[in-house]
Order: sequence, then C-alpha cells, then structure tokens
Amino acid sequence: MSDFMTQLQGSFMMLANLDVQQFLLKGTLFTVGISVITILFSVVLGAILALVRNYCTQGPARLLRRIAIIYIELFRNTPLMLWVFAGFVLCPAPEFSKAMATALGFSSVVALKTLFKAIVSLTLFTSAVMAEIIRGGLNAVPKGQFEAAYSQGFGTVRTMERIVLPQAFRHIVPTMLSQMITTIKDSSYMASLVTVELMGCTKLLISKANNYNGTWVDRFDRGTIHVTDVFVLFGAAFLIYFVINFCLSCAVRTIKRRSEKGKAA
Repeated sequence: MSDFMTQLQGSFMMLANLDVQQFLLKGTLFTVGISVITILFSVVLGAILALVRNYCTQGPARLLRRIAIIYIELFRNTPLMLWVFAGFVLCPAPEFSKAMATALGFSSVVALKTLFKAIVSLTLFTSAVMAEIIRGGLNAVPKGQFEAAYSQGFGTVRTMERIVLPQAFRHIVPTMLSQMITTIKDSSYMASLVTVELMGCTKLLISKANNYNGTWVDRFDRGTIHVTDVFVLFGAAFLIYFVINFCLSCAVRTIKRRSEKGKAA
C-alpha cells in the first residue's frame, strides 16, 4: 500500500512540474485552435453544400446537387478515423519552411505537414455534418420570405445574403455550438498522427512519465511508468476537455433560453 501511495504521489507531482503544465497548456491551445479553424472552414464549405443541395434543382445545376448529396452522405456515414488516415496518406501538403514550423511551436516541418493533413480531413468530415445543420436552418425560413424579397426587387444572391442566410444562421447557432463541442472531442483522433493537440500531448507525457514521477531508476538507467501515471495524466486531460465543453454547453443553453424567450415575446 505504501508503494502505491508513493507512486500516486509521484504521479500527482508531475502535474506540479512547470514543463508538464506548459506542455498540456500548449496541447490545449492547439486543440482549441484546430477546432476553431475546422469549424470556420466547415461553416463556409457546409453553407455552399447546403445551398447547392437545397436550391440547385433545375437544369444542369442538378448535377451539382447530386455531387453535394454524395459528398454529404459519404462523409456523414463513414468513420472519422478512416478519413484522418486517408488524409494522412493521400492529401498533399504545402511546403512549409523550418522557420514557420518553429514559430508555430512544431518540432519539425513534417509535424506541421501532418497537422495540416489532419485538419483538412477533419474539415471535410465536419463540413458534411455542418451542411445538414445549415440546410435545416434554410428549411426553417418561410417560403414567403423569398417571395417578399423578389417583390422588392432583390435578386437570388442578394436575397440569400441579406434575408435567408441571416435568418437561417440565427436558427442554428445553438446546434453549431453543439457541433463545435463534438469537433473539440473529435480532434483527439489526431493523437494517432500528431502530438500537438491535447490528447497527443497527454500520450507523449505518459510515454515519458519516468522523467517526471520521481520513482527509482535502476542500474540500466531505466525509468518506471506506473498505472497511476496513466490515470492521473488522462484524468487531467479529461478535466480540461470537460471544462472547455461544459462552458460551451452553458453557452448553448443560454442561447436557447434567450431564443425561446424571444419567440414567446
């Protein structure tokens, strides 16, 4: 029992190490950054897909609609991990300089290229989900809004830009925030390829826990990684994910309450 308590104490002492704290903070910032970038690009691509699927219903434009449907259904009905690995193998990456990689906090250009591929894969997957969310918002806009806009001399593009899309996005803000929560959790899939996001940093710390847990090292200079190291480090990652996503969940609930009050009024 005393050995276990010693190991547990050593595991918790890792969290007091400044290097470990900075490494986890770096992973957390990268996780949030990756998620924000993914959501921004996914909203743009998802909006295009939703508009094409909803309104390209006549003439040659129907081909674009079919392509959008295939894209959405393909990505929505297949595992994210499949696309992460497919992106790693098939997706081309731009040439990054060593100086750029270092400035962004990467150990090598290869690591930056790998992250680029992972973000592309996550964006392609998330945009398919986002397209259906945005399409739901578009369908919630009354058809009379189009007729009213056309009667005032608005063209199709201006109607979408000034009237339809703003109303659609107001309807789906809570759902989009919920999808961001999912994207933050989905970013942990990247830990299989890169070590910059939170889960990847946690796994790397576990593999090097013997450098921080203060346990005995034998004559072959081999450190020991304990089960308690795994529980403590993964527990820290769990708390970080929970705090971020709980804050977003609170924001979603607040927006929903305000929206319901506005409708009631």
